[in-house]
Amino acid sequence: MFDLPFDEYRNLIKKKPHYQKLGKVTQVIGLIIQVEGLEVFVGEVCEIYIKASDKIVLSEVVGFKDNSVLLMPLDELSGIGPGCLVRPTGKSLKVRISDKLLGQTLDGLGRPLEMDAINDGQLYNVDRSPPNPFKRRKIERIMSTGVKAIDGILTCGEGQRIGIFAGSGVGKSTLLGMIARYCEADVNVIGLIGERGREVLEFIEKDLGPDGYKKSVVVCATSDQPPLVRLKGAFVATAIAEYFRDQGKKVMLMMDSVTRFAMAQREIGLATGEPPTTKGYTPSVFAELPKLLERSGMSEKGSITAFYTVLVEGDDMNEPIADAVRGILDGHIVLSRKIAAKNHYPSIDIQNSVSRVMKEIVTDEHYRLVGELKENLATYAESEDLINVGAYVKGSNPKVDRAIQLNGPINNFLRQKVDEHFIYEDTLVLLKNVMNTKAK
Repeated sequence: MFDLPFDEYRNLIKKKPHYQKLGKVTQVIGLIIQVEGLEVFVGEVCEIYIKASDKIVLSEVVGFKDNSVLLMPLDELSGIGPGCLVRPTGKSLKVRISDKLLGQTLDGLGRPLEMDAINDGQLYNVDRSPPNPFKRRKIERIMSTGVKAIDGILTCGEGQRIGIFAGSGVGKSTLLGMIARYCEADVNVIGLIGERGREVLEFIEKDLGPDGYKKSVVVCATSDQPPLVRLKGAFVATAIAEYFRDQGKKVMLMMDSVTRFAMAQREIGLATGEPPTTKGYTPSVFAELPKLLERSGMSEKGSITAFYTVLVEGDDMNEPIADAVRGILDGHIVLSRKIAAKNHYPSIDIQNSVSRVMKEIVTDEHYRLVGELKENLATYAESEDLINVGAYVKGSNPKVDRAIQLNGPINNFLRQKVDEHFIYEDTLVLLKNVMNTKAK
């Protein structure tokens, strides 16, 4: 009798595609599909076969419970029931990217909405690691956005990550559209995450415009999509930005909004049994935020300059997501409802906004002028009530007199129409003219 190495043969057979082990749906509760009989890893994409319609629904492994696998759908749940067969693909979610995507809109999984799927191009993992910190180049060059208030007072550097914090209806999307149209980037990647379906076409046609759309890739995962699709939409947009960055290009990544991304992760976390913490957000939300936000910035070849909008609930700038995002990013721009109510657009609150790399990239004169402008705004704000009721007597305080004189020119400088475009050099000249206004 020969002693055959059965274990070796069994392992060899397992590695070959002679057979495939399928799982079976045992339970569906809310957003979670419970499956038995699978050997998979977290993040693996699986196909669920629906008996009645011969339809295949994509899903992803989000956790495990006892001997069962927990899946969450990347498509609609309808039709899935006990007994449906589940096939593991052995792969995580990937997206195929090429230059053909410029001027196109994709869904949350990276599939083009207006043309057939591209067959060429590179496959990129949706979940990727941020660049090595030691291989990130220093932020040294200015990235002109075409918006006076940003270029002049909150100057942004190439490879910087900035948050735009605002309540609803204060002008976030309009400001993003202006930056997309007028910035000096080679490529724009725009992620519309959890937004209204009505706003997608409106943003492309009205805010972005034909010129901006030509050099842009738009990824939209609307609010009606499953939470996992909304979550993946943010990572897909980042992966596309990384593709163009790896070609050595200057990429502008804009995401509207990080709050909807966090809400999607909260839905997933609660469905898988995570304990809720502040305002119902689960611990995984605060673990996923840096994984997303740290992927942008400078790399060895190109750069991703990123603007992330944060929808603050009740205009509370210290709510959990706003607080967490502000601590990760390299600066923040606060949009004020009070300023917007005065018909002042873009409604940027200069006093509460900051660019953390501005001092390193602008000239000493530019930085001095910005400091003087902020001092004058602060002086006027402190004395505004006295001025409005006529209690302030001109000549009582030279600083207040100067602040009153400059208040009008400063506000005119900070205002800008949607169709106005200012290059950085022109903005700097206008700022000098405002601050060098002679005292009367």
